[in-house]
Amino acid sequence: MTALAVRSLCKSFGGLRVTGNVDLAVEPGERRLIIGPNGAGKTTLFNLITGEIASDAGTITLFGRDITRAASRKRAHLGLARTYQIITLFPRDTILRNVTLALLGLSRLRWNPLIPLDREHALIERARAALARVGLDHIAERPLAQTSYGERRRVEIAMALAQSPKVLLLDEPFAGLSIDERRDVQKLLLAVPREVTVVMIEHNMDVALDFADRITLLHFGEVVVEGTRAEVVADPRTREVYLGA
Repeated sequence: MTALAVRSLCKSFGGLRVTGNVDLAVEPGERRLIIGPNGAGKTTLFNLITGEIASDAGTITLFGRDITRAASRKRAHLGLARTYQIITLFPRDTILRNVTLALLGLSRLRWNPLIPLDREHALIERARAALARVGLDHIAERPLAQTSYGERRRVEIAMALAQSPKVLLLDEPFAGLSIDERRDVQKLLLAVPREVTVVMIEHNMDVALDFADRITLLHFGEVVVEGTRAEVVADPRTREVYLGA
C-alpha cells in the first residue's frame, strides 16, 4: 500500500492549467523530492493534496483511503501535515505557544474558545518535546519576533512534527537560510524517523539530492521525469527544463 497516491490530478484557474494529469505514488517511509522551475505547479500540488484548494479531476489517497473530497482539517486528523514556502506564524506569541496552538488544532479542546491554554499541561509538554527535537527547547519562551529566520523555519517544522504525522509535506524548508542554518535543518530532517513519509519541494539541489530516495520533476504542471537521483540527474530533460543545460 502506498503512503500517498495521486492519480490524474488536474487543476486550472480560469484558462490557466496549473496541474495536468499528475500521477504520484510515494511509498511508506520514502523521502520524495519534488523539483521544477518556478511556476511548475509544485506548491499547487501540495495545496491540492492538503485540501486547501479543490481539484478539478483526479483522486488522492492516503494509505489507501480516498481523501479527494475530504476537508483539509480531516486530512490533518488522518496524519497529513505540512510546512509552507512562506512562513505563517504568530510573531507576538512565544515559540512554545505557536507549537502548542498547532497541537490545539488537532485536539477536541479547540471547540472551547474560553480554554485557558496555559493550564493544558499535556499539550504544553508535547510542544516542548517537539521543540527539543528541533533544538529550540532552550528558547521556548522567546517571542517569535525575536528569533532568526532559520529558527522560525525550525519552529514551523516542530509544529508539523508535533502533530505526529504519517506523511509530512515540506515546501522549500531550506529557502532563505544561511549555510549554517541549512546544515542545521538538513540534520534535523535526516533525523526524522522512517515511520514518517516525507515529500519535499526544494530548489537547493546540493542539499536536497542527499535527502531524496526518488525525485519527481514537474514542468508546466506535468510530471516530466521521475526516478532515482542518478536517473533524474542524468536525464537530458532534467538538464533542459531545470538545470538549464
